[in-house]
Amino acid sequence: MATQAAFAASFPQLAQRRSDSAVAAPPARVGVAVRRRSSKGVAARGVSEGWASPLRGFMRESEFLQALHFNAIRGDDGRMVNMSVPIVLAVDDAQRRAIEASGARRVALVDASDRPLAVLSDIEIYKHNKEERIARTWGTTAPGLPYVDEAIKNAGDWLIGGDLEVIEPIKYNDGLDQYRLSPAQLREEFARRNADAVFAFQLRNPVHNGHALLMTDTRKCLLEMGYKNPVLLLHPLGGFTKADDVPLSWRMKQHEKVLEEGVLNPESTVVAIFPSPMHYAGPTEVQWHAKARINAGANFYIVGRDPAGMGHPTEKRDLYDADHGKKVLSMAPGLERLNILPFKVAAYDTKQKKMDFFDPSRKDDFLFISGTKMRTLAKNRQSPPDGFMCPGGWKVLVEYYDSLTPSEGSSKLREPVAA
Repeated sequence: MATQAAFAASFPQLAQRRSDSAVAAPPARVGVAVRRRSSKGVAARGVSEGWASPLRGFMRESEFLQALHFNAIRGDDGRMVNMSVPIVLAVDDAQRRAIEASGARRVALVDASDRPLAVLSDIEIYKHNKEERIARTWGTTAPGLPYVDEAIKNAGDWLIGGDLEVIEPIKYNDGLDQYRLSPAQLREEFARRNADAVFAFQLRNPVHNGHALLMTDTRKCLLEMGYKNPVLLLHPLGGFTKADDVPLSWRMKQHEKVLEEGVLNPESTVVAIFPSPMHYAGPTEVQWHAKARINAGANFYIVGRDPAGMGHPTEKRDLYDADHGKKVLSMAPGLERLNILPFKVAAYDTKQKKMDFFDPSRKDDFLFISGTKMRTLAKNRQSPPDGFMCPGGWKVLVEYYDSLTPSEGSSKLREPVAA
């Protein structure tokens, strides 16, 4: 039995490398155990997908340093490819010693039943400098960073890199696998729909009518630019999110209602799960979000205020400047193919009783409903103003908060995640 350990990968969007050699070659003599549930949205699904292409596996030290210092890695052709967040696999001291003592150049990734899922080849083990990784990714080492606390602090002190060969893609059988489309599958779907433009919208919250207004207005603008069939990629985060965020399964139920009730047009909308954890690393992380959507075939990306940001964990201020995310995206090397669409501010128009774009000339007519306010209304089974969210979608949100025990309502326990 392989040594049991958490599978500590930043997230697993790795180029698929299923080959005959992965199955026919002699099995690796050393295994790193992965728990399917703890690696959900991290390594389990992404090992067979190409979100981080041209990366061929978990980063070796040279790639890790390039990502940390340059927000990019050098491809085989010499080009620098945007890669702003490290994609790494951590192992502990015992695992490192076992691997080195075996002399193995191949390491198996196995599930809890010791069944091999993938093989890491031509491996390299190097020091996991957590402080430098945290400082360069988040721009701070302040305590209380959600992803750091979940996935990095207690991860192994060593990183193992190598080329990944997939043996068996993992399914979760949670009723959502049909939404877990790889970049190749998404490109095929866009081609099937004859899309001549793809605009992506990422979110980790339920869709309200302000979001929908932004997405439908974007499609209208693309039609006015001369595109014949722009298709929306509604791409919610499927990996780790903060404990007070609505879980993925409930968000997907809510998104289904948004399409069922015609708030978004099902004919011009593709809903899929983006299998990345949320790092809350601001302008650094938002480059990863954009780069991954290029691999999926998007050529337009909607970005809003303080993308991937959060409040400072120890001070009463935002951790990142609200405008820096979109500014960085407009300048980031390697993202030139992606057209950045700034997020228009939407609020509730109390005169028209609907969500509309904010008009500063009549600012007193608008009501900003924060996420905290929305959650409070749903927890108390109160209705939001008419026109804020489709009725079916709001009902799902209320049902979610009804499903929580009193203690969960303020502090929910979430399953462990991989680094």
